[in-house]
Amino acid sequence: MATTLHHWMNGATFEGSGGRFSDVTDPATGEVSAQLALAAPEDVDAVVGAAAAAFPGWRDTSLARRTQVLFAFRELLNARKGELAAIITSEHGKVLSDALGEVSRGQEVVEFACGMPHLVKGAFTENASTKVDVHSVRQPLGVVGIISPFNFPAMVPMWFFPIAIAAGNTVVLKPSEKVPTASLWMAQLWKEAGLPDGVFNVLNGDKVAVDGLLTHPDVASISFVGSTPIARYVYETGTSHGKRVQALGGAKNHMLVLPDADLDLAADQAVNAGYGSAGERCMAISAVLAVGTVADELVAKIKERTVGLRTGDGRRGCDMGPLVTAAARDRVSGYVDAGEAEGATLVVDGRTVQPDSDGAGFFVGPTLFDHVTPDMSIYTDEIFGPVLSVVRVDSYAEGVALINANPYGNGTAIFTNDGGAARQFQNEVNVGMIGINVPVPVPMAYYSFGGWKNSLFGDSHAHGVEGVHFFTRGKVITSRWLDPSHGGLNLGFPQND
Repeated sequence: MATTLHHWMNGATFEGSGGRFSDVTDPATGEVSAQLALAAPEDVDAVVGAAAAAFPGWRDTSLARRTQVLFAFRELLNARKGELAAIITSEHGKVLSDALGEVSRGQEVVEFACGMPHLVKGAFTENASTKVDVHSVRQPLGVVGIISPFNFPAMVPMWFFPIAIAAGNTVVLKPSEKVPTASLWMAQLWKEAGLPDGVFNVLNGDKVAVDGLLTHPDVASISFVGSTPIARYVYETGTSHGKRVQALGGAKNHMLVLPDADLDLAADQAVNAGYGSAGERCMAISAVLAVGTVADELVAKIKERTVGLRTGDGRRGCDMGPLVTAAARDRVSGYVDAGEAEGATLVVDGRTVQPDSDGAGFFVGPTLFDHVTPDMSIYTDEIFGPVLSVVRVDSYAEGVALINANPYGNGTAIFTNDGGAARQFQNEVNVGMIGINVPVPVPMAYYSFGGWKNSLFGDSHAHGVEGVHFFTRGKVITSRWLDPSHGGLNLGFPQND
């Protein structure tokens, strides 16, 4: 019998009153591994209420104590991250090494947040006016909501909650209902680290839970990662209800390969970035722009590497795992059908893959198209699967024009040995994260993650200094202590002297 998973509130399991459940599946076998309780509106109220009640005490906890809890969480996570990686693989499907890498990248944000005392320092000006001092502080927002996607069950929440908690906020995390266990595991780890009850809570659910967080008067901010249509909805709904919102959306990431590039390196990295995590990454490369005469050789090298990949259960040492659900598998297969029908050359067909797995898992193998044109759906749409499209362009300028014309602006990369071309590219391209001979340019935690155009709604990227500013707000205090007189009546606008 499948396990039943519930919410986490006030440092303990909270069953709630929803009465609705959804299946959690193992995508490598297709088997149902758990039943997940879905929140009702009253459950949203209860969990948000617990976070709101915990906020005053956590806000007033010293930075020294908060940092001690962060360090303890970091140490527990580092010692047990293999457990978390195994949970991710069992529910998402990505191979164990990829899952472990995800946890490690999330841990970098925890480590960044351990420096919060320095990051929230204010400023002080003595005698700004005669015997008048001015100083600034940054204070937490209150209850912050995090709505997380299925493809990074640990890393994406960790982009947000370590900074939010270190800054003095309390958190309600709504994970994807497809991959809930990682969030519940991290909630238990916070408790072991000494985090007070109510500071970190997990609300499981579907649109009812999402809308509840977006409209609840006690939720001060929303952090979201997901598809562009939902990101737009989250941003518009949250801001219309007075919330600060950062909503990171979809992507169509290009890799521009110039004639002087190392084609073996470019082929290796195209395969790594296109098929890693079965293409279920917002930073995956899905379009390779081959400039001039390199296309034939580059496609041959990518094909050679692609056909040698082993697809199967991520616990068996395979190169690539399954898609997260049967619906995702069918959607990706449909795009392969469409690419063929629209006239692209199908070089490697992932629909015929024979996976190394037991049961009826949700597999599509690595798929490679050549002679793709910008009007085809496999180019215009975010497939979110292991489908790599090669678009042949005549020049650097044509490639940059294609990238800049795309409605998304999340990540991009150029492969070249020409430093001048690389410098020109990073200046001209309208994309938020750029790689030079690096296919997946995810920044370190002390920089901020985020795209441009339809890849971001709101003006704040994730983690880094922008994340600190998102989870705090400024306050400026003007004070006068030394002069016992109030200076008499003066109804004019205050002036400095």
